[in-house]
Amino acid sequence: MLDLRFPTALQMVLSIAMAEREGRRSTSKILAVGLEANPSFVRKLMVPLTRDGIIVSTLGRCGTIRLGRPAAEITLCDIYSSVIEDKPLLPQRPQVAGRCVVSANTCWFFKELAKEAELASMNVLKKRTVADALHEICQRDRRPLADEKPAQPGATL
Repeated sequence: MLDLRFPTALQMVLSIAMAEREGRRSTSKILAVGLEANPSFVRKLMVPLTRDGIIVSTLGRCGTIRLGRPAAEITLCDIYSSVIEDKPLLPQRPQVAGRCVVSANTCWFFKELAKEAELASMNVLKKRTVADALHEICQRDRRPLADEKPAQPGATL
């Protein structure tokens, strides 16, 4: 089963940052519509993001969700670590009986490989902030211009 917590949480935080930049309000309902996600899933992801100070939510009729600190101070690793918590990037198979050289040694080998892959992934995520990501997204915006019509399915460009 695919774990969509990180990509969904990343899109949530980026959407909140964009709304702040544009002076718009963010709510779990607005985020859920934009993400095409279940509102309860969005609220569930808000719990660790709030706990870790990545977002702040105010209640009431005029309540809103905003970043808990400046976008330049929130790394993508912060978001990943918040919503994934202790779940390993590459889960292991259960220990199997050591019937041959492979089955006797695969467990420790995979554990070391997974640790190295996770460290590399975290180092990439630590180098990028929400501000960096939002800047890159805005620079590479691929939405059609207002006077362009979206391409029809099967149409060639």
